[in-house]
Amino acid sequence: MTLGLHRLMADRVLVIGSGGREHALAWKLAQSPHVKQVFVAPGNAGTANSGKISNSAVLVSNHTIVTQFCKDHNIGLVVVGQETLLAAGIVDDLQAAGVRCFGPSAKAAQLASNTSFAKAFLDRHGIPTARWKAFTNPQEACRFIISTDFPARVVRARGPAARKEVTIAASKEEACKAVQEIMQDRMFGEIVVIEELLQGEELSCLCFTDGVTVASMPLAQAHKRLLDGDQGPNTEGMGAYCPVPQVPEVLEKINDAILQHVIDSLRQEGAAYVGVLQMGLMLTKDGVKILNFKCQFGDPQCQVILPLLKNDFYEVIQAAIDGKLCSFMPAWSENSTAVCVVMASLGYPGDYDKGMEVTGLLPAKELGLQVFHAGTTVKDGRVVTSGGRVLSVTAVKEDLMTALGEANRGVAAICFKGATYRRDIGHRGIRLLKQSLGLIYKERCVEAVTSDVLFYQLKRSIVSRTRSGSHSEVRGFAGFFDLKASGYDDPILVSQTKGLGPKLQIAQACKRHDTIGQDLVALCVNDILAQGAEPLFFLTYFSCGKLDVKVTEAIKEGIADTCRNAGCAFLGREIAEVTSMYSSGEYDLAGFVVGAVERGQMLLGLQRADEEDVLIGLASSGIHGRAFSIIRKILLMSSLHYSSPAPGSCGDKTLGDVLLTPAKLYSPSLVPVLRSGHVKSFVFIAEEGLLEGISRILPEHVSAVLDALTWKMPEIFCWLYKEGNLSEKEMAQTFNCGIGAVLVVQKELAQHVLRDVQRHEEAWLIGKVVAPCHTGSHIKVENLLEALQLSSPQHLLNNTVVESQQQPRKNKVKVAVLVSGTGTNLAALINYAKEPGSCAQVVLVISSKSGVEELRNAARAGIPTRVIDHKLYGSRSEFDSTIDRVLEEFAVELICLSGFMRILSSPFLRKWKGKILNASPSLFPPVKVGNAHQHSLPTGFKVTGCAVHFVLEESCPKAVIHQEPVSVKADDTEEMLSERVKEAECRAFPIALHLVASGAVQLGADGKTCWKQERQSLCLQEEKNDFTSSLVMPEPQENDVV
Repeated sequence: MTLGLHRLMADRVLVIGSGGREHALAWKLAQSPHVKQVFVAPGNAGTANSGKISNSAVLVSNHTIVTQFCKDHNIGLVVVGQETLLAAGIVDDLQAAGVRCFGPSAKAAQLASNTSFAKAFLDRHGIPTARWKAFTNPQEACRFIISTDFPARVVRARGPAARKEVTIAASKEEACKAVQEIMQDRMFGEIVVIEELLQGEELSCLCFTDGVTVASMPLAQAHKRLLDGDQGPNTEGMGAYCPVPQVPEVLEKINDAILQHVIDSLRQEGAAYVGVLQMGLMLTKDGVKILNFKCQFGDPQCQVILPLLKNDFYEVIQAAIDGKLCSFMPAWSENSTAVCVVMASLGYPGDYDKGMEVTGLLPAKELGLQVFHAGTTVKDGRVVTSGGRVLSVTAVKEDLMTALGEANRGVAAICFKGATYRRDIGHRGIRLLKQSLGLIYKERCVEAVTSDVLFYQLKRSIVSRTRSGSHSEVRGFAGFFDLKASGYDDPILVSQTKGLGPKLQIAQACKRHDTIGQDLVALCVNDILAQGAEPLFFLTYFSCGKLDVKVTEAIKEGIADTCRNAGCAFLGREIAEVTSMYSSGEYDLAGFVVGAVERGQMLLGLQRADEEDVLIGLASSGIHGRAFSIIRKILLMSSLHYSSPAPGSCGDKTLGDVLLTPAKLYSPSLVPVLRSGHVKSFVFIAEEGLLEGISRILPEHVSAVLDALTWKMPEIFCWLYKEGNLSEKEMAQTFNCGIGAVLVVQKELAQHVLRDVQRHEEAWLIGKVVAPCHTGSHIKVENLLEALQLSSPQHLLNNTVVESQQQPRKNKVKVAVLVSGTGTNLAALINYAKEPGSCAQVVLVISSKSGVEELRNAARAGIPTRVIDHKLYGSRSEFDSTIDRVLEEFAVELICLSGFMRILSSPFLRKWKGKILNASPSLFPPVKVGNAHQHSLPTGFKVTGCAVHFVLEESCPKAVIHQEPVSVKADDTEEMLSERVKEAECRAFPIALHLVASGAVQLGADGKTCWKQERQSLCLQEEKNDFTSSLVMPEPQENDVV
């Protein structure tokens, strides 16, 4: 890995914490040549003046002091071990001050710090976990414990001390007693979570992540009970070993998939997770379930995982922070096992004595062991105990039995009064060596489904293969291909694998599965054409929540038919029913193709194009690749649905039909052309838009100019341009704009090649290669707007759009967001403003309080911020006037209130009438009495939600811009309902801002919302009616507000 220029010199690193985990982190970091010194704050006896490692007395609870310490001591990296500090936002504060820090934001760290948040998150994203419920009332909690038909015997307290207050009760009566003890001595409002007690094998699954890429670590198993044989009280961990033996490969795949699902879901919710994530798994008879999360290495899991890391730990951390983990995946020792035994003070996990002298550390080190300190300090030159868990003795050997023996030898060499430790750490792993987990949990973690009817259908497809040289063994999914029989002399094999991404979600929403298989084969086969290869054979992997024979048959038929058309063999497929990963009706699909080309006929691509060469464009059938992510967002704002009639002259097709049109298969018609020697380069425009696609086949010393009037533009692109409010550049960057593939040929051969292509495909001369353009894009598309207008029926691009030929595209509306530190919508508004097609630009964030999270978020996004503290002004009008002056300074046109806690004056509201938007946690704002969620639960309402509305002097329900309904569930608590309504606000606010900024909605003179397009208003209202009519609501009484 090549480190950035700012890290070429050796760094000073600060590790925050004092336990065995932090000693292990410092020990591993100190091994890096990039690290000059490691400070540990506050540290322990093991980190005091040990080579590169030394302790620091900096006050870590004060983030400002930590920040100043980092600047004073030129700290290049901070690694946070304590989860309480992560939850308190230390990473956010340090990064906002320009200090590189490894760990998740406070929002993402809620996975560990807030049990009810974590459980709701798992439920929200369909990730299996124990049944649970949160309570603020001890009597209600006890009634729940007694009445459930499952063992509700795990009691978790919420808050920074939650990790110390997890009670695993032996009976329901004991669980009730634990609830009473926790809640009676706490301040009002304390929350406990009651969980089902799961039975099975508990494992720890960890990963590094940069917020997108997940790099899994070897599975570990910790021992939580204090005494041998898993007896005694529960602790934070008395030992661990890694890796776990006999874990089936398929289980490891599930761990990877669940971790990726968690990271992707956090990112989608605006809480991108960077750091180490640890997930507690329970292998139950009903499958894998998630127990809990830690937002850093667990202790003692850290002490057995890091010794197995082969890479430079510092470089792995930097790759994660920089978002480049995909190019620096960590490697692990394959033939080693680590065992860690924890030595604790007498009385732990209760009260214990301190100040006991520790001896025998040097003999243990001479045995080749690593002793990580935790609860130790130096007093009068002696190492003495200062905590509950005192030491972690780690041995790394070639197998589990040897490592366990060596770790126990080390423990025997160390002595302090009252030392408590287990002698059977790793014995559960030894038992697993004798009894494979794969047999214990057979067909529970993953249910691989290959029914006889599907095998018969698959076999019938393969028997009708069209490629000589192909053979298959269906039951074993083994495919054979004889290259000699296929007629090649000196072949080079070319392979590609593809998925369909968001297009699959559209297919599932439309319940259209017949085109998906065709699309998958075409995408794979067209891609290998870039090397002049023709396809030999094709394989697929299909996974689903619940097997539907009709769906799989439709997909399989599409694959088989397209393989026949492509002239390749369909050798087989794997089908897996993964109930823990997908809900019913959901599935994922991937394809793999192998092709061949004679060694002398490969297309070399990049270095072959030169000035004056000509570009030939082949017609696309529609939209492909990542453009579907943008399409789904455009549809969110649109009046059309997948089932709506397609725009333009598409006959009786629906919009869904048009979007799901499969990619054209170019292989049969283009292979002879590509092998003629007349084509320099070829690219299939699928995963990217027109600009990036063509850039892939042009060397840096040339550019290209395209004329959009030379080819036929499908009507769907005109609709997307108008509906998404996209610029010409955004269209060319995102979509193929009607060009499915491009050939680069010499100018003299262009007409000859074009005629050959036109025998089978619709194609045009669309542009030429020119001298490099030193300003702007590498590829220039001329006349794109005119082409879009010519392709459009009159009702798609009206006169106002046609006039835009002479007028520049409307600038984005400038938006200011006012905050006070309690809102949750700012990130959603910033993300919306960055999207292609956005009509708004967030140019300013104003806060009435300093140091709030929103200011840091805005600064990270490059948005100017101002703090206008109301306490510094003598009157509300003076405060509002200051805000007004700042708004005018930034030429603000619209204002969004996101948790802004000040009441705006009447003159301010009158001046900005129709220009201020706010979100209220109710469908019919504003709520005049009490808390909306507290009010909705006892009234019997089945639906609540949020509304985004114009802010007026006198509130009016008819000033609502957009509503987002949220169903009220029978077991909802006020906190659970509030959390879902906040999520709804994050969806609703960007929609409302788009409607106002685009001009579709405005405030009328009568104080009511006016829609520019009556049809869109009616459609949106029908959507809301469809939602609410499916829910049973009692008749509202007078003054009832939800």
